[in-house]
Amino acid sequence: IQTSEEFADKVYFLPIKTEFVEKVIEKDKPDAILLGFGGQTALNVGVELFDRGILEKYNVKVLGTSVEAIKDTEDRFLFAKRVNEVGLKVARSKTVANIDEAIAAGNEIGYPLMVRIAYALGGLGSGIVNNKEELIDKAKRAFSFTKQILLEESLYGWKEVEYEIVRDRYNNCITICNMENVDPMGIHTGDSVVVAPVQTLSSHENFKLRSIGIKLIRHLGIIGECNIQYALDPHSDDYRIIEVNARLSRSSALASKATGYPLAFVATKLSLGYNLNEIENSITKETSSCFEPALDYVVLKYPRWDLQKFKAVSTQLGTEMKSVGEVMAIGRTFEEVLQKAMRMLDVGYNGFVTNDFDTKITDDLLAKPTDKRISLLAKAIEEGYTVDRLHELTKIDLWFLFKMRNIVELQNKLRKPKLEKVNSELLLEAKQKGFSDKQIALLTNSGEFEVREKRKALNITPFVKQIDTLAAEYPAQTNYLYMTYNGNEDDIPVSLTAGQAKEKNQVVVLGGGAYRIGSSVEFDWCCVNSVLTLNKLNYKTIMINYNPETVSTDHDICDKLYFEEMSLERVLDIYEKENPLGVIVSMGGQIPNNLAVKLFNNGVNILGTSPAKIDNAENRHKFSQILDQLDIDQPEWNELTNLEEAKKFADNVGYPVLIRPSYVLSGAAMSIVLTENELEEYLQKASEISQEHPVVISKFITDAREIEVDAVGDNGELYCYAISEHVENAGVHSGDATIVLPPQRTYLETMRRVKIITKEIARELEITGPFNMQFIAKDNDVKVIECNLRASRSFPFVSKVLKINFIDIATKLIIGQKLPKIDKSSFDLDYVGVKASQFSFTRLKGSDPVVGVEMSSTGEVACLGDDFNEAFLKSMLSVGFKIPQKAVLLSTGTLKEKAEFLEELKTLRKMGLKFYGTKGTADFYGDNGIEVETLHRPFDNQEPGILSYLQDGKIDLVINIPKTSEKEELDSDYLVRRRSIDLNIPLITNLQFAKRFVKSLRKFTADELHVKSWDEYL
Repeated sequence: IQTSEEFADKVYFLPIKTEFVEKVIEKDKPDAILLGFGGQTALNVGVELFDRGILEKYNVKVLGTSVEAIKDTEDRFLFAKRVNEVGLKVARSKTVANIDEAIAAGNEIGYPLMVRIAYALGGLGSGIVNNKEELIDKAKRAFSFTKQILLEESLYGWKEVEYEIVRDRYNNCITICNMENVDPMGIHTGDSVVVAPVQTLSSHENFKLRSIGIKLIRHLGIIGECNIQYALDPHSDDYRIIEVNARLSRSSALASKATGYPLAFVATKLSLGYNLNEIENSITKETSSCFEPALDYVVLKYPRWDLQKFKAVSTQLGTEMKSVGEVMAIGRTFEEVLQKAMRMLDVGYNGFVTNDFDTKITDDLLAKPTDKRISLLAKAIEEGYTVDRLHELTKIDLWFLFKMRNIVELQNKLRKPKLEKVNSELLLEAKQKGFSDKQIALLTNSGEFEVREKRKALNITPFVKQIDTLAAEYPAQTNYLYMTYNGNEDDIPVSLTAGQAKEKNQVVVLGGGAYRIGSSVEFDWCCVNSVLTLNKLNYKTIMINYNPETVSTDHDICDKLYFEEMSLERVLDIYEKENPLGVIVSMGGQIPNNLAVKLFNNGVNILGTSPAKIDNAENRHKFSQILDQLDIDQPEWNELTNLEEAKKFADNVGYPVLIRPSYVLSGAAMSIVLTENELEEYLQKASEISQEHPVVISKFITDAREIEVDAVGDNGELYCYAISEHVENAGVHSGDATIVLPPQRTYLETMRRVKIITKEIARELEITGPFNMQFIAKDNDVKVIECNLRASRSFPFVSKVLKINFIDIATKLIIGQKLPKIDKSSFDLDYVGVKASQFSFTRLKGSDPVVGVEMSSTGEVACLGDDFNEAFLKSMLSVGFKIPQKAVLLSTGTLKEKAEFLEELKTLRKMGLKFYGTKGTADFYGDNGIEVETLHRPFDNQEPGILSYLQDGKIDLVINIPKTSEKEELDSDYLVRRRSIDLNIPLITNLQFAKRFVKSLRKFTADELHVKSWDEYL
């Protein structure tokens, strides 16, 4: 959303690298620069601009916190020195620059030790080591990222607490929010369950940490916003200051949403030189921003991990962050918010209890935290572990464990009677402790709607509460709302009772929920743009979402924000209170889309494409029949319930085949299967995945192109569309593929055919609003893979490249406006856009960094260029690729693929690069006149070996194309890929991608890339 035109006068789609920022400064001559808003990446670039004298050269002033103060917080050695100057405590530590120094320091401080890197994001490369061997191993990995590492005493098992603090240049300083991690020190705060305000500190401890924080922030001279983290010894009042982030961070986003205090807005004003009492509190309009927020509710943040999408990944949590998103629940009791948050994750939890598990609980499992840890605690309590024993194993504070035990005890009470015997006291208590209707139904052996009916008959319904930053000390009407059963009245006048007329112009937009692999910022962009359009058309907007990291959960974007779960139960609760015109389900990705039919069956008016048609597209059988009726080609497929049928089908169409369960987002549990053995192996696993749904198996077409269409329909007419192509061949998930608009290598005939099919399907499904289709094309033969009747991941990308806001148009059509046709096709562009994926394999220890049918990227970038090569190279640099200067390691797959790569190798040779490879690759290229030096595979245990050459920094690009997805092949290659990722060496695992990368290098060096703003391309 920050690269949308209404948010800035000029937007550049460029890598955030010092060289590019310097060119923009040179071109636009800005007066000042803000460094604290773009996270760690922005801060690092800002410091580098300062150190190289670039800011001084162009006379650019740094607003807010000075670069010296930033360095004091980022450089571990300087930080310890500054803290000691005012007599405060940091963990004992030593900065070291090589392995020998590290060993000496280890002996001096004593094990266990914490290893950290300066200037790192999300705890990258950090970890706890217990002995010298582990230290050497960890230090080697850390030195591949950085020149200095820090060793400090381990505070494992201490409490972890954070404070958000703001300060103006007149030295006024207040704390906005304090937060406590449920998990103790030793787990990265981004992977911890966090609760605000703090729950287990005495007021003496709380006040002490608050004053220490203010003292230090004043001493460091920070202006604007920062966050300070402490470790607190649970057995005494000893403490350590862990770090200060002199920038807005993940914690600031959480603090902002938890209190309603607009931190980024206030920090910007302070950087511009305002003082705190000059800034109005935007929620109350009564008070200034120098009031510390008071909370009459409790907020809980729960991280979302997607570790199951990675082969061989370690699920253990430690000091390196692994989560990809988070949810936030608001309520009046800890039990309530814990249960709410676990449902919001959308990973199949019904709450803290009533989850299906076959895991056997052991002491070891409880002592070593994984992503499933909290749900395991419920099971442990059920199995008779005492609270004290759990505290001993997990170091989680007793207070939290007692609260968890309360939930389990209430569950046992509900288990005894049948639903008709449950009295209103027990039912109310269950709702106040966060039990959903579905959980109560599971426990009393009834249906979710029976519970709902009984509850309403007993007049047990939730209250709407507002967040006003003052705990109702001053009268304030706000639009930032949540629902709870712990109350006795609604805080706001809610719409008319159900019998009366609908609110004519009130529209609900359902958000995207937690960021996850497959659903991220893109859907937030769609939701926000939809709401902005509705506001312009004078509709009253209600947003429902619960992700603290989004713009759609900013209370000033819409008329009413419900920070709530998007379960059927809760959306109906809100719908019944507000009685709106209707609900838009096509903007927030898969969660709202899956709710469409259920909401419709409960009398909710769904705006846009009808839910029955959404089901026709989601349900494979129905969709396939539609394609057959329209005489549109699709890959052969079948739905199977047993192994014999599957073998028969595969023999008929011939391997490879693609297998997947029905109804998925981002290809969860999909696989390409090459042989009968693999088929058997997969189907044994698949039975666990999907008890209710059978498995879908289809013919996989090799060497085919994948094409995507993002479009908007108007009552079945195709209104506007964008056709883009993937750089990689079919077989790489569309969320991981590199996408190009307009297409560069797709035949005109194919494009024409794609457009005709899109029109036919839009007509057949009577689409109104956004939709996305995926095609597969080989020699002008076009087949349809799927059609989603909702906005897709690529909507923001195509809207920005074509400069046509697809969501704005879709929203107007959904509301029933008539619009003139747009005549702009992707052929009219004189430039090219490339969207590339950002992967986080480095942090996911053990995961195999290969792209395939399972989506694994955690973010994306897009760049524009005058031609494909320029846009492609810019987007590669944006995701952290470096241009190779020394040597390339080759392992290029099958003979056919080796031959295909010959021309590119000649190009690289002209650039003066040296080649290393495995024996097969070296021999093949040797016979073709290109010298490749042979290195031994990891399992040969001979030198010169691949791993030692990587370790010694002799190689700066690895091209490693897996031949098959067969296990044995992958193992030794896996070690090579994993090592390159651990050492931060660029890695390419896809042949088409490798070829395009080399072509782009031939055309451009990094210095020749043009720096042009978005509007200069139009």
